[in-house]
Amino acid sequence: MKTIALLDYGSGNLHSAQRALARAGADVEVTDDPERVLAADGLVVPGVGAFAACMSGLRGVRGERMIGQRLAGGRPVLGICVGMQILFERGVEFGVEASGCGEWPGTVERLPAAVLPHMGWNTVQAPQDSVLFAGLDADTRFYFVHSYAAQQWALPPSEVFAPAKLTWSEHGAPFLAAVENGVLSATQFHPEKSGDAGAQLLRNWVESI
Repeated sequence: MKTIALLDYGSGNLHSAQRALARAGADVEVTDDPERVLAADGLVVPGVGAFAACMSGLRGVRGERMIGQRLAGGRPVLGICVGMQILFERGVEFGVEASGCGEWPGTVERLPAAVLPHMGWNTVQAPQDSVLFAGLDADTRFYFVHSYAAQQWALPPSEVFAPAKLTWSEHGAPFLAAVENGVLSATQFHPEKSGDAGAQLLRNWVESI
């Protein structure tokens, strides 16, 4: 059984994520202990709320350093919702710019949609060779709750992300719904709230470790 550290830094729906990962066949530990985080087979970084607040909480437990150390050692990391957003260079909310972890280039900004937050079920367009979305139909829906995202216009040219696998969705504008970049993966939606589809995605990730 794969061991998964669920990073506790004061943000995120830890209990539902823990249950969902356990159902996916993982041995899950909620922790902010660097030794436990670095020793686990996989690390999940959740996130709920504002970009700047999540980064403040992450830095409070030196989470950005743990993420960087794991990636440097080729150790898998999965970000969820704001846990995905903070992997980018920066985020802008309410006119306030905050630095992110900088693992990916680009800025997270408010979606140009008439109705926010983008809350509910939506489809995604995943690449055919995706590991996360393997076995899932093209019309499968996932559960989103967010007003900000990494949007197509705010990202560098696609070749900068090569060979990353990018999955898109749309709400007012195209935005990144998921990224698979070597051992670093992330989803803007909540797989732990996405029923059978989310369970399959988490199972795919756990089994890929």
